[in-house]
Amino acid sequence: STLAVSVLPHMWTYTNEQRTLRLPLKINTVEYNTIINEFNKTMFGQYTRINRIERIQNERWHKQYMLHRADFKKSLKMNTEKFLYHGCPDVATSSIIQDYFNRSFAGKNGTLYGHGVYFSSNAQYSHAYAVPNKHGERCMFFARVLIGRTTLGDNTMKVCPKQYHTTTDGQHIYVTYHDTQAYGQYLICYQ
Repeated sequence: STLAVSVLPHMWTYTNEQRTLRLPLKINTVEYNTIINEFNKTMFGQYTRINRIERIQNERWHKQYMLHRADFKKSLKMNTEKFLYHGCPDVATSSIIQDYFNRSFAGKNGTLYGHGVYFSSNAQYSHAYAVPNKHGERCMFFARVLIGRTTLGDNTMKVCPKQYHTTTDGQHIYVTYHDTQAYGQYLICYQ
């Protein structure tokens, strides 16, 4: 259904007709608390404070992701979408929000499970890649990721093997090979 794909999430809001890409969430809303609760499942005691959580509202990226998601559901006959973490230096966050999780940077932090973009269900693992800025702030995406069919990855894989959509370590790491296979729905900024 093309109509469902073109509809933006009901919680997206804009100020002054501006297309705000990054909207800080209000503290203690259901949306905010849900993300904090998920984050704390593996990060409790590993950080001092949450500075802000931003909802990412990139219409083009979201629409492409939703089309990709519809294709996945149709071909796999099931939903394989997961919310996963992606830690990165704050200098990378703006380019990700503007231009998606870009595979051309793959390999910067290793390629143990393939040359793609790495996500984890364990925020503490992604924390290692959330390099603090000069103010000590770290950034981590809480992203929607289409897992599809997954297979064990290795460092020789430049693309995902045929019949598969992601590679994995078999535990908590998933590697994507298509730029719109993941949508960075939230950015958690913390210390």
